[in-house]
Amino acid sequence: MESILLNPGIKMDQKLITTFINDIWDSSIIPTLCEYIRIPNKSPAFDPNWQSHGYMEKAVELAANWCKQQAVKDMQLSIHRLPDRTPVLLLDIPGQSDKTILLYGHLDKQPEMTGWDADLDPWKPVIKNNRLYGRGGADDGYAVFAAVTAIKALQTQNIPHARCVILIETCEESGSYDLPYYVDHLQTEIGTPDLVICLDSGCGNYEQMWCTTSLRGMVVGELKVEILTEGVHSGSASGIVPSSFRILRQLLSRVENENTGEILLEALHTNIPDDRLTQAKAVADTLKDNIWQDFPFVKNAKPVTQKNLDLVLNHTWKPALSITGMAGIPPLENAGNVLRPQTTAKLSFRLPPTCHAEQAGIKIKNILEANPPYAAKVEFKIQSSTNGWNAPVMAKWLEKAVNKASQDYFNKPALYWGEGGSIPFMGMLGEKFPQAQFVITGVLGPHSNAHGPNEFLDLPTAKRITGCIASIIADHSI
Repeated sequence: MESILLNPGIKMDQKLITTFINDIWDSSIIPTLCEYIRIPNKSPAFDPNWQSHGYMEKAVELAANWCKQQAVKDMQLSIHRLPDRTPVLLLDIPGQSDKTILLYGHLDKQPEMTGWDADLDPWKPVIKNNRLYGRGGADDGYAVFAAVTAIKALQTQNIPHARCVILIETCEESGSYDLPYYVDHLQTEIGTPDLVICLDSGCGNYEQMWCTTSLRGMVVGELKVEILTEGVHSGSASGIVPSSFRILRQLLSRVENENTGEILLEALHTNIPDDRLTQAKAVADTLKDNIWQDFPFVKNAKPVTQKNLDLVLNHTWKPALSITGMAGIPPLENAGNVLRPQTTAKLSFRLPPTCHAEQAGIKIKNILEANPPYAAKVEFKIQSSTNGWNAPVMAKWLEKAVNKASQDYFNKPALYWGEGGSIPFMGMLGEKFPQAQFVITGVLGPHSNAHGPNEFLDLPTAKRITGCIASIIADHSI
């Protein structure tokens, strides 16, 4: 089968490209990813002693050594280590035009998490039903291997491509706080890309290519309520001293409708662009009830609404609140008849892509701390504020290239949607390279469970995405 590039004078043998990609994945990438999964290189936020443990260096060296073995034409490889910052792997592959493509991924990982199946483990790779289980394979260890293989596949057929710079960081799961320093430090080496390809996102199914068009922002903080200086007997104090937990409930009702989950602060809402609404409708029509049925609900449980379009928009363009942790509450085995002096909850607000996170955080803080019930001591301590991101309008050539790639490798058209999570790198690159086009894609589909138990990389999807990236890179050079 021949795949015709956007320039009708150039043809790519898609069958040979597919065979080449599949062979490299089976013979080389999968065994290397298995080694990678065995390395517990948790992101710095989860391993403060990451430097002394040496796991991050081991993971970077593993990826670098594999890249060196691929004999990509004229590739320059370097590992950069700024003082007290996580390392960065940089690959510079010359091309046949003056254009530059920046490809992005990361190698740091989330912590183990509990709840893995008995035959699975975060640090022990297991291949089952064409899926590679283990922490970090899908999020985002595969990225560097897929990027290099896509470019190498083009070179085997002498298909021209632009200069490609592959940037692999090791701080993404901690918010990419080291990355801006490296982007500035490597400004000359990176240049000015006109296309950015990010391989660290999700897909709504494993049947077509998915492109992420927006990312939600986030405000994270701790809400602490204190009413006593020490715990007292609940039989003596209840009915006289208000419960710190009940005060916390009252405060949360200021910002969230507890019956619907709707966020009540107008400052946290934005208008949804028409093109994003159109894309959301296409996603809802394609995924139907799988939008919510793919989550591990307990028996007979339901989502917040069964209107699928509303679920897509809730997930991508509307604010939401999650309580991700609590303090001041003893475990059940230590729960005596005591009215506790204080309760603290960790609040995670997801924000629309175009909402200003810092301003939203100030609004949240003011609402929660104003006129506390019973004159309790209330503090909302903001820990982080991260802006979301809305991709620029996709150029016609790129839209055609993406759809052609999806048709060639999945036999279905591409779909476009927003992600509920955040990729700090995207907002930073969007500001730094405002003229660049973006392709944000990935392999994190239903049940792949990044950050949770039983994370897996769907291997057929990873191979097809590698082919899609090769196709888009080829069309970009025209």
